[in-house]
Amino acid sequence: MSDYDVVIIGGSAAGLSAALVLSRARRRVLVIDSGAPRNAPAPHLHGFLSADGMPPGELLSAGRAEVKGYGGEILEGTVTELIRCGPEGFQVLLAGGRRVSARRLLVATGLRDELPAVEGLTDRWARDVLHCPYCHGYEVRDQQLGVLGGSADAVRYAQIIRQWTHDLVLFAPPGSLSVPERAGLVARAIGIVEGTVRRVVVEGGRLAGVELDDGRLIRRDAVFVPPRFVPNSALLTGAGCETDEAGWPVKDGTGLTTVAGLWVAGNVANPRAQVITAAGEGSAAAMAINADLVEADIKDAVRAFNLGL
Repeated sequence: MSDYDVVIIGGSAAGLSAALVLSRARRRVLVIDSGAPRNAPAPHLHGFLSADGMPPGELLSAGRAEVKGYGGEILEGTVTELIRCGPEGFQVLLAGGRRVSARRLLVATGLRDELPAVEGLTDRWARDVLHCPYCHGYEVRDQQLGVLGGSADAVRYAQIIRQWTHDLVLFAPPGSLSVPERAGLVARAIGIVEGTVRRVVVEGGRLAGVELDDGRLIRRDAVFVPPRFVPNSALLTGAGCETDEAGWPVKDGTGLTTVAGLWVAGNVANPRAQVITAAGEGSAAAMAINADLVEADIKDAVRAFNLGL
């Protein structure tokens, strides 16, 4: 018998939501979490009905307590490898040598944000250097905002952020704007600052502006940066999961990967998922996992019955 019906790797919104559903379904569930959630630097989370404005750590603490209340287990640790055992079942290896077995797996390890190589961006990340206007736009509404350009969708991104302020500047690399893009920016009164960004300037513990390599300092209260999203998918690829051309795991509508018995949920497979979206994906994956386990339970029961066991 496996140690657990389901082992969930990643204990943020997606993983804990799945654990809650599965624990309430009376499954033996273990959540393994390394303790490094993506939104840890953010003081508050937003857009989560009934939890809007809550510090991310408080939401996770409440989620862990709820999962434990239904018999689910939480383990702090880092998973190093997933090993398939027969047609069904897995071995989960942890740093330090511990090993647990599971009938099914859910990987909810999230993603990491790769920022442009601009001095100071990382230090101010999730405070006044931001990436999601739906997560943070309201909190910096009507302030002097900037968008760091250079990516393929930077102009469209700036047009969306214009929704939250009348004072917005796009920092664009020289020669990067097309005529239609420039016309659209001018039409909506979005300032254009062309040049190479050197660093963000901090004064008094707050972002004060953006400095270009020619010495110009453009005063801004907050800056939005479209990062490059990179899935934390090493465990998935190591287990044989297929990925698409961009490196994201291939999955069906429930989160099932190309490896039977292995599901994904949240930002590891969906870079656009906010906290509430990730929680919903975890819940949906949990129901699919339980249904799959029920099918296996039926087969086992019929086999035992036919053998007179």
